[in-house]
Amino acid sequence: MPVTKTTAALALLAASTMALTSCASSKRDAGATKSGSGASNSNATLNFGAAGAPATLDPYYASDGETFRVSRQIFEGLVGFKPGTAEVAPRLATSWTPSADGKTWTFKLKTGVKFTDGTPFNADAVCKNFKRMDSQNKAGQTASEYWLTNMGAYNGGAGDLYQGCTAKDASTAIIKIARPTSKFPALLGLPAFSMQSPTAMDKYDANGIKAQGQGFVYPAYANSHPTGTGPMMFQSYDKTNKTVTLVRNDNYTGDDKATVKKIVFSIIPDETARKQALSSGQIDGYDLPNPVDWPSLKKDDNLEIRPAFNILYLGLNAKVDPNLKDVRVRQALYYAINRDQLVKSQLPAGASVATQFMPNTVAGYNKSLTPYKYDPAKAKSLLKAAGKSNLKLTFWYPTEVTRPYMPAPDKIFNAIKSDWAAVGVQVTPKPMPWAGGYVTGTQNGNAGAYLMGWTGDYNTPDNFLGSFFSDPKGQMTVGAYPWGAKLHTALSDADSIVDEAKRATAYEDLNKQIMQDLPGLPISSSPPAIVFSKKVTGVTPSPLTDEHLWTAKVSK
Repeated sequence: MPVTKTTAALALLAASTMALTSCASSKRDAGATKSGSGASNSNATLNFGAAGAPATLDPYYASDGETFRVSRQIFEGLVGFKPGTAEVAPRLATSWTPSADGKTWTFKLKTGVKFTDGTPFNADAVCKNFKRMDSQNKAGQTASEYWLTNMGAYNGGAGDLYQGCTAKDASTAIIKIARPTSKFPALLGLPAFSMQSPTAMDKYDANGIKAQGQGFVYPAYANSHPTGTGPMMFQSYDKTNKTVTLVRNDNYTGDDKATVKKIVFSIIPDETARKQALSSGQIDGYDLPNPVDWPSLKKDDNLEIRPAFNILYLGLNAKVDPNLKDVRVRQALYYAINRDQLVKSQLPAGASVATQFMPNTVAGYNKSLTPYKYDPAKAKSLLKAAGKSNLKLTFWYPTEVTRPYMPAPDKIFNAIKSDWAAVGVQVTPKPMPWAGGYVTGTQNGNAGAYLMGWTGDYNTPDNFLGSFFSDPKGQMTVGAYPWGAKLHTALSDADSIVDEAKRATAYEDLNKQIMQDLPGLPISSSPPAIVFSKKVTGVTPSPLTDEHLWTAKVSK
């Protein structure tokens, strides 16, 4: 490819993105350094305690971490991430090259790879996957949040970043996009964009999703037949015993073949119960241990603390609650929360108060913003000026789950509720199971005020701001922003800037505007931990929660 100013700039962009991702990297080398008590057992089963049930087994329709944890063991994308970092690395594609204008990407693919049902992986399979992702019914378009937030639209509609896929030959796929973007090809490493068997998707009606109430009825493929190219294969999901079982893919062609025969995810929503299960040997590890247990777990087990690469926020939807349309009300709610105390009392050591909707390691973070301070007197004054001194809010929070950014949802909810009560805000609690209506309910815009968060998928500002605000009809923009529709365009324009410094400046300006209008309330960033028993080594902690559990070594 001839070297032009544009291609040179794109190359610089790719290099700078890798440099940025290094900021989020774990400081540990690939593979755990702590040793087990004996030789590893290649026929071992790794029992892992999951904090919640997967919402679906089809990652394309998922947005929850528990689905993605399972999916990451079964599926592969065209690209992935270097273990322990947010750095893009080859996976099913061995290399990729952008055109001079950054709109056409040529992917060279691995050869000799097959899906676990025997279907060949090739460029034709890649294009069938993208055609499937871009062609969804109404329910599918609602469920596939990651496609919408990253691609913007479906079926070539206005704002659709994806413009088509061509199989040049069996090992070369060409993907066209509408504009240059800092997130390409990193977004293709997301579990939602994993390559899935076209044969299995056709056979088990993968696109036959239907809406039902606040959730969805998933087709047979998403319930029982997820089929990828990864090191593990799906065996069963026993909803009675609350376990998901994966088995080793002995035909896996990748370098990092599975070192365990099985992975069993035991769904144990209560963190104390997970800790007890680890102590008794029922499970070999679990994610998101309670911060108060870190010292004892570090002493008795292999506990690893990941870098903080997330945001906990309080979403506000003015379409549901018209009281929230007044910026004075939104400001009052923010001033009323003692976030310093919340971070100290409810979050782990190393957590910090958020001043905007991205961690401070991401380019575009605005260091000059004046943060909202805890000021209950000002909160009361603003509510009085808005005529809302007796404000009543229905406040959603999740149950049966622990998230990296939200280790104890009920305690965080109660702390905020108490702060709001002190300034006269009356809260009606609405607890709801994470996988039993909470995720889909908040995504569908049914909650006025709710707790939610985000762990970065890759290190670009668009992955945070774009994920929250790119949809002009999104949860936190409807009715709250006088310029909500314009924000969608502004985010797209900023993401398309190739020059790193100019792009960062554009996002700094956007962060300033967002925090002036307050469509939601960023709360904190937290370093999450993951823990294994002493007999387990070989799993590298990831800032993206992208742990390769199949590389675990379980001592005999």
